[in-house]
Amino acid sequence: MQDTPVTDTASEPGFDLDAAEIRVLGVLIEKSFITPDAYPMSVNAIVTGCNQLTAREPVMSLSESEVQSAIDSLIGRRLVAKRDQPSARVAKYEHLVRLRHSLPPAEQAVLAMLMLRGAQTAGELRQRCERLHRFDDIAAVDAVLEHLAEKYPPLAAALPRAPGTKETRHVHLLGGQAAVEEMADSLQAGGGTPGGRGRIAELEDEIRRLREDFDALRREFDTFRQQFD
Repeated sequence: MQDTPVTDTASEPGFDLDAAEIRVLGVLIEKSFITPDAYPMSVNAIVTGCNQLTAREPVMSLSESEVQSAIDSLIGRRLVAKRDQPSARVAKYEHLVRLRHSLPPAEQAVLAMLMLRGAQTAGELRQRCERLHRFDDIAAVDAVLEHLAEKYPPLAAALPRAPGTKETRHVHLLGGQAAVEEMADSLQAGGGTPGGRGRIAELEDEIRRLREDFDALRREFDTFRQQFD
């Protein structure tokens, strides 16, 4: 994939989302893939997804009021909609990115992962998108990144390579030019890893995720076993 330079998108409509809006929108896209039975999502569920300790860069601690404010703003931008369900006791919300930007599942998955985990290489995106969309090879991820970069206005771009790194990292452009420049500076200062995080931190994230999955499976098994006690 040919690197697409980072361009000034801060003046484009919809490309000045703040950190809370980016996190909320990313969570809505992610959960539409991995927990479709619990989608659309309530505010409480969105808060939980925003504040996960795993698969998030950076880790955030948003309050319910901050998440609701972000949802309201995204509704105003026509990126999120409230879904009215007769049987629902609380309001539920869904993202409109697919409709707004004509994105197929593969592109939604990559965009969501960029929003939730910051600058990443195509190889990292392929691995981390596994639960959302399976890519056969890195070339398939590169094709998605290229298409996102060619949208008007563009949704993703390649960052200049940090010193000592061999692979190009890519970012979403929904936060405006200032956010992109801040991320690029962070990569330069951290030796090519967001916030200076290294492989050990990545492994720690993976261990925490596996533990959460194991605990969830154990709870499901206990519930199943109780039916026969």
